[in-house]
Amino acid sequence: MVLIEGLPDAVAIRCLARVPFTLFPKLEVVSRSWREAVLSTELYKAREEVKSRENLLCVCAFDPENVWQIYDPTRDLWITLPILPSKVRNLAHFGVVSTGGKLFVLGGGSDAVDPYTGDQDGSFATNEVWAYDPLIRRWSQRAAMIVPRTMFACCVLNGKILVAGGFTTCRKSISKAEIYDPDKDIWVSIPDLHHTHNSGCTGLVIGGEVHVVHKGLTTVQVLTKDGWRVYEHSWVQGPMTVVNGSLYVMSHGLIYKQDQESRKVVISASEFKRRIGFAMMGFRDDIYVIGGVIGPEGWNWDIKKMSDVDVLTLGNERPVWQKAASMTRCRGTILGCAELRI
Repeated sequence: MVLIEGLPDAVAIRCLARVPFTLFPKLEVVSRSWREAVLSTELYKAREEVKSRENLLCVCAFDPENVWQIYDPTRDLWITLPILPSKVRNLAHFGVVSTGGKLFVLGGGSDAVDPYTGDQDGSFATNEVWAYDPLIRRWSQRAAMIVPRTMFACCVLNGKILVAGGFTTCRKSISKAEIYDPDKDIWVSIPDLHHTHNSGCTGLVIGGEVHVVHKGLTTVQVLTKDGWRVYEHSWVQGPMTVVNGSLYVMSHGLIYKQDQESRKVVISASEFKRRIGFAMMGFRDDIYVIGGVIGPEGWNWDIKKMSDVDVLTLGNERPVWQKAASMTRCRGTILGCAELRI
């Protein structure tokens, strides 16, 4: 059965390849042949050839539990992914990255609390690794990390996933680091960090090098060809993200562009001072501030769970804040987000 009457299938595939990814579910219901085409590797190869690959934003929030949504900036809309099939309830403090056209969720622990006793779930840290393949729209389990961990540094370097530090099952901070090859589905240990800290850490790739930053410390550990090196820094404390190789930090109601030893104010972010649990994410050429919670204050004891998405457009001469479409399912504390190129 031909895909499009009067066209060779090879040409028809290239036509379908130009359709935005968020519309693929609608293409599938046209016919069986279209469904097979949409789920085929040929379509994704064609998307590369016709230069129609897209950068999409993936977000997971605490409410509802472990639901992931994808944002299409071109059409300004959100779609919902299938539920992550981990058996860990209220999975949180995990690592999340994207490489090779797949979304990876690594490690983490349970944030579940018994409403009657206040006891926490027994699963403090896991070594599970899950990959979401947009080609077949399905989660699959990958090779587990060597060490279970939570609140750790996680980033992509040259197509491979690097994890370091964090806390393990005995709630002890660790210096262990390892790297994952998604093509071979294999984890390999790499040199340990020089030191740990009793706080979680973040992984950032700046200038092609992995930087591990612990909250509250004035040092950064950088992975070089000779192992980890420790540097003193004068960076401001706060949520961090990298956009086009530059580090941006939100601190005391301001967005700073942070160089090695100097920083400059980019714009005010005072409206986020009342908000906690939000994500600050570099996406394409902009900074996205997503979700979060506004806690009780004064005589107002309500907790407001946010689904808002605020975008700082950095490409302009004068950066400005704009609103994007609010998340349709996710709200409140953001557990993870990543940029996915499909």
